Amino acid sequence: MLFWQSYKKIVTLHKIVLRFGMKKTIYSPRLNNSTPSMVVVGNALPLLDELLADKRVIVITDSNLMDNYASLISRYRHIIIGQGEQCKNLATVEYIHRRLLEMGADRGSYIVGFGGGIVTDIAGFAASTFMRGIGFGFVASSLLAQVDASVGGKNGVNLDGYKNIIGTFNQPDFVLCDLSLLKTLPKREMRAGMCEALKSAIIDGGEMFDIFENYDFEQICSTPELLFRVVSGSVELKARIVAEDERESGVRKLLNLGHTFAHAIEKCSRKYVHGEAVAIGIAIISLFSKNIGELPDNDYKSIMKSIENIGLPHRCDDITMEALAEAAKSDKKRTDETIDLVLVRGVGECFIRKFGIDEICKVLQ
Repeated sequence: MLFWQSYKKIVTLHKIVLRFGMKKTIYSPRLNNSTPSMVVVGNALPLLDELLADKRVIVITDSNLMDNYASLISRYRHIIIGQGEQCKNLATVEYIHRRLLEMGADRGSYIVGFGGGIVTDIAGFAASTFMRGIGFGFVASSLLAQVDASVGGKNGVNLDGYKNIIGTFNQPDFVLCDLSLLKTLPKREMRAGMCEALKSAIIDGGEMFDIFENYDFEQICSTPELLFRVVSGSVELKARIVAEDERESGVRKLLNLGHTFAHAIEKCSRKYVHGEAVAIGIAIISLFSKNIGELPDNDYKSIMKSIENIGLPHRCDDITMEALAEAAKSDKKRTDETIDLVLVRGVGECFIRKFGIDEICKVLQ
């Protein structure tokens, strides 16, 4: 693909594989030639003390993580926030800012978001806006956070049911994706996170997609090498794309595969967690790509099989198409009367095409 050829000319992605335990460190270049954002996958937690040495740390986490990792989190001053999408809003950010002031935080303070995608999104946004920005890093405790939410520098909160409609582009100094943290994750959350990895596999193709096509959810979760390849492969793909398009003006939009309809689903119903909505969104856009003659039937069947292998839904009969179309109109990727949709031409070959709002309504019909 031309993208990968041009990428090699633009930036070199540094990778270091350390040979004690499974560990891979991936560096994602940042704008203005600043120090690259570092993502460590595998046996990553032992690095935390070294990364935070001489820093005035304040951890942001939720009550569940505090219960499970009290001995680790209690080493630092911390702020505990609520759980769930209903807490991912400006009120929570204001609460964090007020607590930071009460704790005497200043521009030399350092935020660590310890948690899943909701915690890292909120912590990154709070750090990026407190005193016009202070340093921050993440310990990603969920699969969703490790393969997607905590990587790449998107930080945001919801407003009136619209996902991530308020936010910033600002990459963390580091992200630790320690696979041992996934042991306490409920299966539903693991499946949801797995869908974001599947999204990356559809975009990238090759070996990572083969894993999803040939192994089921239980096999991937119970085989450390497979899980490591899924997480590290997702991070590597995102790092390559973000290196070329940090602010999502071009090729980074590919990472929105399935998300226009997923966000509409989440606005219409609280029945689905994010990864489940993304699975349905991928199914919708794959079927549409097939129906307009872009996606061959064999590739469509492979994508649907992979969704089924994870055990995720591929339809939402409880939401009317009219409601879904209305929600899609407020997608944050909308420009005037058009939205950039990511379509699928084949596994490993996605592309972006503008559609009018009325055309999207027809897609849903």
